[in-house]
Amino acid sequence: MPTYAYACKECSHAFEIVQSFTDSSLTACPECRGTLRKKFNSVGVVFKGSGFYRTDSRDAKGSNVPAAPAAAAPAPVAAPAAAAAS
Repeated sequence: MPTYAYACKECSHAFEIVQSFTDSSLTACPECRGTLRKKFNSVGVVFKGSGFYRTDSRDAKGSNVPAAPAAAAPAPVAAPAAAAAS
C-alpha cells in the first residue's frame, strides 16, 4: 500500500500515513483539527539512458532461440492432368 504525506495549513504539522488506493484523503489535522493538504513527492523510479531494448535483459552470450526462417516462395501449382494428355 502506498504512503501519503500530508501537511496542515494552520499548524504546519507534517506526517506520513499508509493508505489503500480506495481510502479517502484525510481532511482534518490530528493535532489541531485544521485543514490538511496532500504533499506530492518525486517519483521513486527514474529511467536514465537512451532507451531500453529487448537485449538489455539477456546475458552476454546471446539468445539460444534460433532466428525465424525467412519466408519461402510459394510452391508452383501443378498443371491439370487432362491438359497434359492432349
